[in-house]
Amino acid sequence: MRATKLPREMNKGQQYIYIMRNYFRRFSVVSVFAALTFSAAAAVPVVEKLLPDDTLAMVTTPDFAKARDAYHNAPQSQLWNDPAMKPFQDKFFAKLTENLIQPLEKDLGIKFDDYTNLLQGQMTLAVTQNGWPAATGSKPGVLFLLDTRNQGQLTKNLADLRKKWLDAGKSLRTEKIRNIDFSVVPLSDKDVPKTLKKFSSTEKDADADETSTNATKTELYVGQSEGLLIVGTAPKPIEKVLVHVSGGEMPSLGDLAAYEANRLALFRDAPFYGWANTKAAMDAFTKKAATEDPEAADPFAVLNPSKLLTAIGVSSLKSVAFSVQISNDGSTVQFFASMPESSRQGLFKVIPGDAKDSAPPPFVPADAVKFQRMRIDGKKAWDTLQKVVADVFPSAKGAISFAIDTANAAAKEKDPDFDLNKNLFGNIGDDMISYEKAPKGSSLADLNSVPSLFLLGSPNPDKVVAAFKYVLMLLNPQGGAPKEREFLGRKIYTTTMPGAAAALGSGAPGTSPQTLSYASTSDYVAFSSDASMIEEFLRSSDSGRKSLREMPGLTDAIAKSGGSSTGMLGFENQAETTRATFDALRNSPATPDGSPSAAAMMLGLGSLPNAGSFKDWMDFSLLPPYDKVSKYFGFSVYTLGSTPDGILLKMYSPVPAGLRK
Repeated sequence: MRATKLPREMNKGQQYIYIMRNYFRRFSVVSVFAALTFSAAAAVPVVEKLLPDDTLAMVTTPDFAKARDAYHNAPQSQLWNDPAMKPFQDKFFAKLTENLIQPLEKDLGIKFDDYTNLLQGQMTLAVTQNGWPAATGSKPGVLFLLDTRNQGQLTKNLADLRKKWLDAGKSLRTEKIRNIDFSVVPLSDKDVPKTLKKFSSTEKDADADETSTNATKTELYVGQSEGLLIVGTAPKPIEKVLVHVSGGEMPSLGDLAAYEANRLALFRDAPFYGWANTKAAMDAFTKKAATEDPEAADPFAVLNPSKLLTAIGVSSLKSVAFSVQISNDGSTVQFFASMPESSRQGLFKVIPGDAKDSAPPPFVPADAVKFQRMRIDGKKAWDTLQKVVADVFPSAKGAISFAIDTANAAAKEKDPDFDLNKNLFGNIGDDMISYEKAPKGSSLADLNSVPSLFLLGSPNPDKVVAAFKYVLMLLNPQGGAPKEREFLGRKIYTTTMPGAAAALGSGAPGTSPQTLSYASTSDYVAFSSDASMIEEFLRSSDSGRKSLREMPGLTDAIAKSGGSSTGMLGFENQAETTRATFDALRNSPATPDGSPSAAAMMLGLGSLPNAGSFKDWMDFSLLPPYDKVSKYFGFSVYTLGSTPDGILLKMYSPVPAGLRK
């Protein structure tokens, strides 16, 4: 070290103080630099620098602690923590703890509370190609990565977990990957906890241990790099992650142009997002199918998946991505399908439609709880659909032609110039509108038959109506000609829906066949199973009622969701759609025989093997009256639009008015 030059005017004591001060100043600078260097080395790379370049799919939250805070401020979380929800919440958590958490902790020999505090930093779940299917016997690798930000706690927890595995008699070995010890646990179907088996199978299968074997299905690698927890099903993907953690040079996910384009457009500042390399996945599936033994293929298969994907247009898909953004004003969810406009095939040549006005027209009433408008060219869509069907099922082309010829023959008896392709499909425009009103009641039947209206834009609506009559007569010969009646100078036609009588149990007391009413205006053909919706629409030009487009905040929400000039725009007023569902759940009685209740059916639990047991978990009779929690519900708007690079679905939900500060 270079000697320190001392000022001559200092005495020895002052010189000593000067030397020490200078020494400590240099030491502090070096210490700070060293600390910064150590911190930078210890920091977990961002996900695109952490995952390998053969990643097929991943979902991640860059900062779990921040994402958790954002969720706690979300309307859904505030609803759950509202005091009015406490009776329902207490019973749910009591049953959840009793029937799932405690038994699962016993099966695994752990306490979940010992691990939840590790959820702090970046958390990522990914699937990598891992040489599949080129390498013999290879299969995709699964990775779970968690930055715990607490190396000591993670080391202790993993040591405790390893001890419990050994004490439980599990087969366990240690394997080094880049000089880091990983515990390797072989897993078979017998290792699936009994508690999970109970909820993933029927009661009969849950007790049938003879269906399980000790044959190893996969191996689980568990280890850590400083504060980063690494769990994987194969060593090679883990090795690539460790190279990136140590700052080594190896291609990463961020080196893929497709990923980088999505990151710049969607992922910045997003607390939760995901990405999938669909092209690589489909190429791998196609390659695997091509190498399979032809004799092992299903001889009765009539559908070629590769041909189907090509005909629909999915084969032109490069990648898909989604992100969630949360702000003080609301939340935004985006889904993007990377599909260059020049290479689109099949249905994606007409979806999502042209960039035209898709906002609610003035005649859509203010009490509409759902609305959707699509600007798809109907004639072009019909031609494309016929081609797709013919490409997938070549024999179907003749069946379609036969059906059209049959309809033409029946119609020509009264109108020699009739041509279904020209009169019906040739007159479909590029404007399709649908909207719903709130259910008339809170019963399951009411929820399944909400008042709705569908409008089909047409340059010649009267010709569409005339042609549609022949189509219905062809589909339902027993229904006869539709009934006609005059209303405000327009004709409303009503006919029995094909097959509706049988579906509704026609002939039983109190039941009647479902009907379809339709009528034409100057620009649209209106369809509805509720004739009053047709009448209301025909009166819309004469009434001074309020329009949906006048709803406070709707214009701003449409702008934030992508604008009103997209191929598709939709709206839902959750404050009203939830009301009926909420009341129906509260009034849904439990079934004495343990079968799924109406509430379970509404929530999609009816098809679960043990759906009947969920009625004990969620006692919907304990829910508060809807008005006590209505402030947590607002509305949402979504758009589907096209860019030169792909198709974007964007949904925006403003903070409900009752929660705005």
